[in-house]
Amino acid sequence: MATTKKRASGSSGARTTAKSRSKPAASAKSKSSNSARSSSTAAAAGRRTAGSSHTTTNHQEIRRWAEERGAKPACVKGTGGQRDTGMIRLDFPGYSGADSLEEITWDEFFQAFDENNLALVVQAETKSGQKSNFNKLVSRDNVTSARGGRTRTGKDHGRTAR
Repeated sequence: MATTKKRASGSSGARTTAKSRSKPAASAKSKSSNSARSSSTAAAAGRRTAGSSHTTTNHQEIRRWAEERGAKPACVKGTGGQRDTGMIRLDFPGYSGADSLEEITWDEFFQAFDENNLALVVQAETKSGQKSNFNKLVSRDNVTSARGGRTRTGKDHGRTAR
């Protein structure tokens, strides 16, 4: 909002000057940090923005996310033992896992997932809006919630850590 003030100035008569009460325009740097803050605020409030990721331990959510992308549960060949599945992965069609991964059942995948106290970071879509295959298995011990606290560990299949 602008206000107008008249002031007298010598022989030129009355001049009008505008004083602005609004804040100056934000710099490009502060605009980008405001944008980043609003994205993290949206994520913290449970809203997912394009390109954002979230962490889950929910078996149904993980399976649905993977199957929507054609991924199958797998283990890395040579990493397990007789009763040990070994290192687990999600194998996506058309990627290089054919030589190094062996398909396993969802039950085997989730048994190893829980026994190793894992969580899965997933991205639903890229920033440009395309379906994303980004995923990463992480320790539940290293996952923090949006409120800054640690998530529960153990067999919390129905819980989503954010």
